[in-house]
Amino acid sequence: MKYRTIGSDPSTRREVSVLSLGAMSFGTVTDEATSFAVLDRFVAAGGTFIDTANNYAYWVNGTQGGESEALIGRWRRSRGVSDEVVIATKLGGRPNVPANAPSNDLEGLSAKVIKESSERSRERLGVDKLDLLYAHIYLEDSGVPLEETVEAFGGLVREGAVGLLGASNHWVWRLERARNLAAAAGLAGYEVLQYHHSYLRRRTDRPTFRSPDGDIGVVDGNLLSYLRAEPALALVAYSPLLGGAYVREDKPLGDALDHPGTPKRLTALREVAKETGATVNQVVLAWLIGGDIPMIPLVGASSVAQLEESLAAVDLELTGEQRARLDAAY
Repeated sequence: MKYRTIGSDPSTRREVSVLSLGAMSFGTVTDEATSFAVLDRFVAAGGTFIDTANNYAYWVNGTQGGESEALIGRWRRSRGVSDEVVIATKLGGRPNVPANAPSNDLEGLSAKVIKESSERSRERLGVDKLDLLYAHIYLEDSGVPLEETVEAFGGLVREGAVGLLGASNHWVWRLERARNLAAAAGLAGYEVLQYHHSYLRRRTDRPTFRSPDGDIGVVDGNLLSYLRAEPALALVAYSPLLGGAYVREDKPLGDALDHPGTPKRLTALREVAKETGATVNQVVLAWLIGGDIPMIPLVGASSVAQLEESLAAVDLELTGEQRARLDAAY
């Protein structure tokens, strides 16, 4: 396993594995025995970065979520896991009432929600302090001032209830404004960003479920430029393998990837996979890990075999020529 540091403050920064394990389906779609086996194998391989959220996975059984956090808590206690494993969770996207599908009626990021939801996450995970807490999504029509959100998150760090802060699914301008507000108030700000990113480029020019201006949860040129300007920030790339769509014919790529650049990038990807003897999925992960902006892929796994494929990507070294060819395909 390889590792990198997240966070800039010596008192709160952490060293984590360059591959993060997503636990979204654990406790619902993926049964407890399988979830425990995947978690055990990840840690045995040197993995130290696990990701969940307080709303995972409400849409499966029509709940408000929390099943994933609760399962990780049971796994931690049964294995005696302590602070050697960094567990990241999120709040803000939990539905206010049980829901069977994506909902617009979410808890949001008020000071009251941040305080109470973070307490419940600590209880479910069985920890006194959350290693990394993300603002899961910013609701544009929530009426909650950004200052209130920033102060509430910073207060949790000041109190010792949270180590590091992160943000997911925020516009870049809002990230910068939030970080400036935190700095001006002498508070901890967002240091870890979690967005969807993969080798294939998604279209961001169409309305989505959350926004008429495009998809705020997808890495684009603005975010990449921001990361180059702020190298202390870490990017965690979720859904890097597109739910299996790179390799499974029964998983279509979808309309968001239906543009002239996709076939060209797929051709380059398959060529490099053949040259290296690796799988297409492994090349995607290696491309993310070793890029000029280092990223931490967040991978899911519903079996130990799936996890093994992702773990092997950590040791895959792409040549400069192969990386240049992948980057140049449009």
